[in-house]
Amino acid sequence: MKKLVLGSFVALILGCNSSKVIAQDQRQDDSNIAEKVETLLSKMTLEEKIAEMTQDAPANDRLGIPYMKYGEALHGLWLVLDYYGNTTVYPQAIAAGSTWEPELIKTMASQTAIEARALGVTHCYSPNLDVISGDPRYGRVEESYGEDPFLVSRMGVAFIEGLQGTGDEQFDENHVMATAKHFIGYPENRRGINGGFSDMSERRLREVYLPPFEAAVKEAKVGSVMPGHQDFNGVPNHMNTWLLKDILRDELGFDGFIVSDNNDVARLGTMHFISETRAKSAILGLKAGVDMDLVIGKSVDLSAYHTTVLKDTIRQNPELMKYIDKATLRILTAKYKLGLFDAEPKEIDPETAYASTKEHQEFSYEMAKKAMILLKNENNLLPLDINNIKSLAVIGPNAHEERPSKGTYSLLGGYSGLPPYYTSVLDGLTSKTEGKVKINYAKGCDLMSNSKKGFSDAIAAANKSDAVVLVVGGSRKTGGEGADRSNLDLYGVQNELVEAIHKTGKPVIVVLINGRPLTINYIAENIPSILETWYLGMRSGDAIADAIFGDTNPGGKLTVSFPRDVGQLPVTYLERPDFIGSGKGLYKDADKSPLFPFGYGLSYTTFKYGSPKLERSTINADGSTTVSIDITNTGQREGDEVIQMYVRDDYASVGRYLKMLKGFERVTLKPGETKTVTFKLGFDELNILNQDMKKVVEPGTFTISVGTSSLEKDLQKVRINVK
Repeated sequence: MKKLVLGSFVALILGCNSSKVIAQDQRQDDSNIAEKVETLLSKMTLEEKIAEMTQDAPANDRLGIPYMKYGEALHGLWLVLDYYGNTTVYPQAIAAGSTWEPELIKTMASQTAIEARALGVTHCYSPNLDVISGDPRYGRVEESYGEDPFLVSRMGVAFIEGLQGTGDEQFDENHVMATAKHFIGYPENRRGINGGFSDMSERRLREVYLPPFEAAVKEAKVGSVMPGHQDFNGVPNHMNTWLLKDILRDELGFDGFIVSDNNDVARLGTMHFISETRAKSAILGLKAGVDMDLVIGKSVDLSAYHTTVLKDTIRQNPELMKYIDKATLRILTAKYKLGLFDAEPKEIDPETAYASTKEHQEFSYEMAKKAMILLKNENNLLPLDINNIKSLAVIGPNAHEERPSKGTYSLLGGYSGLPPYYTSVLDGLTSKTEGKVKINYAKGCDLMSNSKKGFSDAIAAANKSDAVVLVVGGSRKTGGEGADRSNLDLYGVQNELVEAIHKTGKPVIVVLINGRPLTINYIAENIPSILETWYLGMRSGDAIADAIFGDTNPGGKLTVSFPRDVGQLPVTYLERPDFIGSGKGLYKDADKSPLFPFGYGLSYTTFKYGSPKLERSTINADGSTTVSIDITNTGQREGDEVIQMYVRDDYASVGRYLKMLKGFERVTLKPGETKTVTFKLGFDELNILNQDMKKVVEPGTFTISVGTSSLEKDLQKVRINVK
């Protein structure tokens, strides 16, 4: 076996192209995978089958069963335990969603799959298809594409198709197996706590949380699914046969394998207190259809699918053997589909492994430029004219980060690999303005400290500069998995730093680097320009510098609503009517509306919308039509606009959300240019769940809203009649 050394990655990719036809022919010959798996199963001992039911099961040399290595691929490859540097880090999922451009996500995932194969990884625990519930106290907001089921569905399908491939390319030598997670309703908890229990109606489950998984299974043919940590209406997901068998397998038609979340089969006893022993937990998981036991680090004490736990139990009750066989069969089938039985295993040298390429790094940069959201731009402060300023202050705890001695950068967000390099805002602005503008840098404060010791240096830097770029927000230390919060204010003394810099009277641009919506009321009220960047990946600073100086015109839109206060939570555009049916019931002491709403984002140019026009204003319940609208760039710069279409059945047999996103398209327009965007209106867009929980299109009128955000004032309406 050869070691993968620096430079061999290119040769690997070239080799992949030359062997593509052979690999495809081989997969066509493997149409009898089921027969091969059955033959292999008949030769396996009980111990060998149980060993196969764990993540990273070692190769079985006796029977020639290959190793299937796993990794994370949320926004680039990350190997959980093994340290490999030099993988491309793309914008975090919440930033990827903010592009409103599924093809970007598809390309990102396909590039990630190539890097995964180069490092011997063939199974990735991504994407995250959780629909955010409107409670950003929950730390994993950053891992999702947003608060809308249709948007998450489109992004999720694109990711899975990119990672797994489609048609003849599915699971070939350039693609890997995706895992859709977390099935299901994971963000629907009462306190914003990761893994908190979820109680909800079947209607909410089906209207909000199920659509992305349905699309993942039926459209993208996802190979693996991971349940959530929590219980669902009192029954833990990892033993919930209604969720995993009745809905996922029987109703949706999922035929892949189910892998547990970390330690969660054993947690049926240690967290949920359902079973007294790990053996009982294991049987509950197996009966529900959990095929693989994920225990990161493979601690024997935390494992449920382990010989010491299961062997005697199965031998004492042979009826349980069918569950072992079924789980093993699904895992072996996945290994055959991935071509692992026909491939030479790679031996990876962690000292020299290098998967990232210049092409991938440039694409990460392109994604970053499309993910940024301009939240405010009073008096057109942005973009700055590089020829009209002599000095620029760069201030804030998130303005710069040095390469860590271990782990990865905190400003890349959770589930990040270690890229070959990271461009901070300071790096990007320094490079962009070299020789033209003097950069005055001061950190000001640490992200999580209450010390104001650095304020004086920051104020001094601002006072001797023509303008200020103030970089605040959060990091992996304040958000992500296991980093839930009780409030959403800026951590530490960041808000006080903003106030101090604002009082200098200098023009201030706030750049937010963060993973969740924050209650930034002072910033929204007082700072003239605000740029939301989330975590933009390894080329963050380059993209942000481009936006600040106008080489990039921000065109992203929010996919999660920003609250004004935690007392409002949950805050989401998915509202049902309240009080007098308006959906505008108010708090006695506060504004109920979001600080920044779903779908919102400004531009350096301006756009004018025409009136929406229906192809046909009346259709049958089984018919379809289209709605079209003209968008014109009325400004002086080229820019991107995201046109959004929302639908509401005006009068129906059940309660509905005030509106639901059913279409979107991002377009680029030159100054003066007009484009027509057309959306389909048919069963998929007009159906509701009736009282029998069946998808139907009911006769009556439907309001179709098209525009630039979810705000009523940003939408134009037209009505369609269904007979």
